[in-house]
Amino acid sequence: MTSKELIQTEDQYGAHNYHPLDVVLKKGKGIWVHDLEGNKYLDFLSAYSSVNQGHCHPRIVKALTRQARKLTITSRAFRNDQLGLFCKQVCELTGMEMMLPMNSGAEAVETAIKVIRKWAYKVKGVPRDKAEIITCAGNFHGRTTTIVGFSTETLYKEFFGPFTPGFPMVPFGDAKAIEKAVNKNTAAVLLEPIQAEGGVLIPPDGYLKQVAEICRKKNILLALDEIQTGLGRTGKIFACRHEDVQPDLFILGKALSGGFYPVSAVVSKKEVLGLFTPGEHGSTFAGNPLACAVAREALAVLVRENLVVKAAELGNYFMDRLRTIHSKHVREVRGRGLLIGVELKQEAGGARRFCEALQKEGLLCKETHDHVIRFAPPLVISKKEIDWAFTRIKTVLETLD
Repeated sequence: MTSKELIQTEDQYGAHNYHPLDVVLKKGKGIWVHDLEGNKYLDFLSAYSSVNQGHCHPRIVKALTRQARKLTITSRAFRNDQLGLFCKQVCELTGMEMMLPMNSGAEAVETAIKVIRKWAYKVKGVPRDKAEIITCAGNFHGRTTTIVGFSTETLYKEFFGPFTPGFPMVPFGDAKAIEKAVNKNTAAVLLEPIQAEGGVLIPPDGYLKQVAEICRKKNILLALDEIQTGLGRTGKIFACRHEDVQPDLFILGKALSGGFYPVSAVVSKKEVLGLFTPGEHGSTFAGNPLACAVAREALAVLVRENLVVKAAELGNYFMDRLRTIHSKHVREVRGRGLLIGVELKQEAGGARRFCEALQKEGLLCKETHDHVIRFAPPLVISKKEIDWAFTRIKTVLETLD
């Protein structure tokens, strides 16, 4: 079938909950992907940072196929020979004591919410069913009904209520607002170090450090959603490391498996995650041996290939180049590492048309929040390939009417 025929088939039989660019991809390697007609594109989205290690990394392919031939799933009804090693690896990477594996990022966020609430009742002494978790405007933590209930994006929640209570909201980047929102029932603060889906929004310097100090003083937990920002994307292994902050809970996903398999995790202290007892929480596929083997190799690739340092160096280089573009459409270039947003002026007519123009130039990216183009290539990209992309970005931004 042709791309056109497959697009028609998908539109006929698939639910319309996405608005993808009309390109049908069939294979990828490293930073490059190919469509059915043989056209080659540089992937500048990385599946929302899931493929930091690049598409189909050969070492992860080998780990996947080796484990798939032996054992794929046991459920947590039994033990397997991969889970304990995976937990240890993640705990050592994060400086934590205990890890609970899940599948999707949203599942990990839901897991964090549950254990935070139990900590509030069992450890802090908050009255039962009164715990509150402070969140930030502009957040994106997933798509479950509980999570969209504390989103500020109308599209995500308009027809899906009623919603779960207990999530007061404050402006992102305002530590004083968080301090003011704390009350006797506050259990935690949940936020993203950088709001990637919100438009690559970076808080003021020192913000995370201030929030961590507020949490310490008020005896509340700090839960950081590093699903998109973690594992090298911003030029540090975790985005919170830019301010030397250690949260009480890490929420991880996406690049945790190098894009091969849904793998997520909540990582914390024994005082927190140790509160779960058998039967209180779980998932059939979570912690399965195939997922663990893949994730272990995905993490090893990040370290072995020095991708965190590479993201820092090439991110600075790329942003410096982007800021030389003279375009009537560009309002601001911002980012950290290889997570970069180019915000367009309101009169530019939206970011979608620029992404469509870049597709014709061989570059795949995606708009976020209508007026921001997000650039987030796999961390295995080279300086030469960034230059190749920059030439095309410059052409589109400077010549499109």
